[in-house]
Amino acid sequence: MSGKPHSPSCERNREPILAVLRRHLPARANVLEIGSGTGQHAVHFAAAMPGWVWQCSDRAQHLPGIRAWLDEAALANTPPPFELSAATAPVPGFAPPPRIPTDPVALRSGYDAVFSANTLHIMGWPQVEAVFAGLATVLADAATVAIYGPFNYAGAYTSDSNRDFDGWLKQRDPVSGIRDFEAVDALARGIGLDLVDDVEMPAHNRSLIWRR
Repeated sequence: MSGKPHSPSCERNREPILAVLRRHLPARANVLEIGSGTGQHAVHFAAAMPGWVWQCSDRAQHLPGIRAWLDEAALANTPPPFELSAATAPVPGFAPPPRIPTDPVALRSGYDAVFSANTLHIMGWPQVEAVFAGLATVLADAATVAIYGPFNYAGAYTSDSNRDFDGWLKQRDPVSGIRDFEAVDALARGIGLDLVDDVEMPAHNRSLIWRR
């Protein structure tokens, strides 16, 4: 299908990310992806793991491109994407309120996992706080949260390329920037998540895995 958005970085990082997700997610899971971007990750992961129901979400302007990828792949485990943004008012959280999967037989609701790639450094810190406030409302018991991207540790860059990337981000938008791992982990702990893995990834990125 012509006209689909394309991210070369998604092509490069999809297999390393998939390997981490396979280690930490159950074979059958309802997964919410926050900031699905082009939709490339969704198609690749859902095709590799048919037991994952992969729910895409993003700002409204990105949904047509995501639909183009999902429609072309025509996978049974990728429902239509929905609009989702980090909102700071009237209270921090997600807007509009996302659809929550329910299992009336098991008397449980919520997503078994949430995944997001290369999002926290794009938004402002109040929006990062809103994301974690929103996570508290959508996660099932014993859910897993997987966040991929660059992070600083003890206030220091992990590479010169990350330092340059952070400068480029701030020049483009002063509120954006590579986040400190310790600050993000504190947000996760604040909603009852425990860090279970911190995986070094290619190109000076990390995969952070928390479990409820």
